[in-house]
Parts: sequence; C-alpha cells; structure tokens
Amino acid sequence: MSWCDGGWWLAAERLDSPNFGERPPAAEVSLVVVHNISLPPGEFGGNWVEDFFLNRLDAGAHPYFAEIAGLQVSAHFYVRRDGRVVQFVGCDQRAWHAGRSAWCGRDNCNDYSVGIELEGCDELPFTDAQYAALWPLLDALRQRYPIAAVAGHSDIAPGRKSDPGPHFDWAALAARHPDLDLPPEVTA
Repeated sequence: MSWCDGGWWLAAERLDSPNFGERPPAAEVSLVVVHNISLPPGEFGGNWVEDFFLNRLDAGAHPYFAEIAGLQVSAHFYVRRDGRVVQFVGCDQRAWHAGRSAWCGRDNCNDYSVGIELEGCDELPFTDAQYAALWPLLDALRQRYPIAAVAGHSDIAPGRKSDPGPHFDWAALAARHPDLDLPPEVTA
C-alpha cells in the first residue's frame, strides 16, 4: 500500500501545513497542477519553501521574504532538486496552491486538483532526480484518483503565472501518459 488515510503518500516526507481546507462535497481529484518555486527567487537549497508552507518563514531573513511572509499558501507536494519529495497536505484535502484559476471551463482548481511544486524557476531546467521522483508520484496519484489531466500553473492562471516555465519536459510526460489531457500547446 502506498497511501495512508487522507491521501498521504508513504514515499514522501510528511510536514503538515496548516494551510488547507475541505474539498467541496463530491469533488473528484481529476487534475494535477505543476508549479515551480524557489526561495529566495532563483536560489535552491535550504528550508525556506518548507518554512513558507508551514507559516514560519522569517520575514527578516531576506528582503523578498518580507513581501510574502504573511501569505498562507501550500501545495500537496514539493519535489526538491535532489529528488526528495515532501508532502504538506493530504490529497483528500484542498491545498492552497492555484489561486484564481480555471481549467477547461471549470473554476477554482484547488477544489479538484493536486498541486506539485518543483524546486526551480522559469530560467533553468529541472533535474533528472526531480523527474525520477515526479514520475512515480504521478503514477501513484493516478492509481488513487481519477486524474484526467495535468496542467501548468500558467495554464490555469494565464497572464498571472508563468510556471512551471519553458524548461518543464511536457514531451516526456506526454510519452509516459498519452491518455492524459495536457495543455493545448503540448499536444499541438
């Protein structure tokens, strides 16, 4: 068994974020949203992202942190550059990762999606270790939930978000899961 009650994946390190809520009644988890994140922007390593999702980011540790320290956000998963996977919210719950969003005419993507943050930025490729961790995570999610689509944050919040950025390997994802609905520019 690869899952615990509540949608906690046993292969991930668990850090419980306080930033989550209940999914609406009868909401099926059918979408995965891929993001990128680095704190401070463009820098990797450290525990700043974990601290951010746990509401304990030190606003004085970096000038950028003063701008975001009061935000309450989370994702279900965070995949570090070395491939380590951290889970902050059980997938049966609603994480706060998408913000104002829509996919295929459906608003409020947080209601029916799982958010996966990749440690990275728009300017650099993700690591082989991250993909080696992402593929089994997606496989496990598809075994537990009726995942029909994977989209980038930029696809569900166009004009507002740019992640996961131009370096995300959509072609590899499409080759591994040809039955998934992907962003139109990927399948064109």
